[in-house]
Amino acid sequence: MRVRPAKEDYASYFDKYVSLVPEGSIQAILTEQLETNAAFLAAIPEERALHRYAPGKWSLKEVVGHIADTERVMSYRLLRIARGDKTPLPGFDENEFVKGAAFDSYTLAELIEDWTNVRRATLTLLRGLPEDAWSRRGYVSNGETTARALAYITAGHELHHIGVIKERYLK
Repeated sequence: MRVRPAKEDYASYFDKYVSLVPEGSIQAILTEQLETNAAFLAAIPEERALHRYAPGKWSLKEVVGHIADTERVMSYRLLRIARGDKTPLPGFDENEFVKGAAFDSYTLAELIEDWTNVRRATLTLLRGLPEDAWSRRGYVSNGETTARALAYITAGHELHHIGVIKERYLK
């Protein structure tokens, strides 16, 4: 049985994401997010997709692209740690990733498709993990973490940004 990660399984910075994840199977939660959040995002009109709720903030398209890119990074980290790799993995600058991506040149539908493909790959990775891989530990951004924690961080990160979209982009 898979359990929530303990606080010592990830850097305190990530608690804001892990704490958002409801109880239940992390794979079921990630699958449900794929279904509900893809439908939620697809219902947003394209003309709203370039909206920025304040000067200097990301567009809605950039937020969706950021969700996909962050999941790519977290899944890569999870893969390395789950396979027993102890190589310290660096952090990444989310703002530089967004600047370098040109998300605003894509349609919202293209960005949603990209994110859903990333999520399907994450779910495939998780489905194939042996039970002991979930508790393997590695180093990310100068902090120790487990593969399990990275799955929860992925889910919570998405929940965080979907909340931001609802609160700040669609009003």
